[in-house]
Amino acid sequence: MIASNIRYIRQQENLSQEEFAERFGVSRQSVAKWESGESMPDIMKCREIAEYYDISIDTLVSISLDQTDMYEKTTDGKYIFGMVKVAENGRVTIPEYALEVFNIHEGDRLMVMGDTAKGGIALAKISVGNLFHR
Repeated sequence: MIASNIRYIRQQENLSQEEFAERFGVSRQSVAKWESGESMPDIMKCREIAEYYDISIDTLVSISLDQTDMYEKTTDGKYIFGMVKVAENGRVTIPEYALEVFNIHEGDRLMVMGDTAKGGIALAKISVGNLFHR
């Protein structure tokens, strides 16, 4: 699992193996070996990677982060699109498949809603005209 998770994390960050290696003070060859499963990072490097990406070591080594494995569609039209990480200034990248399913494109407006009692937040695609239409 760690091999695919490191590859997934690196690709989500749009980093080359070289750039990822520089970030964590290792060689590009080490990253290539980690991703191929030929070797694994030592426990201290796992800790450094996990802390940097705000995940647990257990998640890094044993839970699939690959969103293609996390997409789930229920029979009632509800989806699970996987996990995303909140970046600087609260930015979140919506998974590409979610954008496709809900036909969301650059420039579209999304309403952000939340329920503190349930600890949830939701997005809904809207048009400005719909806000004032009764």
